[in-house]
Amino acid sequence: MEEYKVGDRVKAHYKSGTYIGEVTEIRPQHYLVRVLGVIKHPMQGDLHSPKDGDAMFFHERRALAFREQTNVPKKMVKLFEEEIPDYTESLRQALNKMKQELQEISSPWAEQSLKNIQSLEMDYFK
Repeated sequence: MEEYKVGDRVKAHYKSGTYIGEVTEIRPQHYLVRVLGVIKHPMQGDLHSPKDGDAMFFHERRALAFREQTNVPKKMVKLFEEEIPDYTESLRQALNKMKQELQEISSPWAEQSLKNIQSLEMDYFK
């Protein structure tokens, strides 16, 4: 497994989202990563019952915010060598991609996810 240093630009998978960020601290099992962009928006619903529209709790899962820091397991971090996109634009693109994928699925989970995304868009892009 490749080791990264403070300041390295990385792609980090956290829960069900994928982010572009920079390493700000190295810990024994994790990197502390400051979020600079979004590649994949987190999946909606209950992470313990993925794609279940009838889960007891259907969570609205927000993307990590610009410059928010989070602990990411070292094995979930890879070097990012491309240009770092604008955070808001990358968030918009990630949401649009998720919406397109959900619109092709006919299920209660997809329908509820689309409702959550509509609510998130109103909050994210005021």
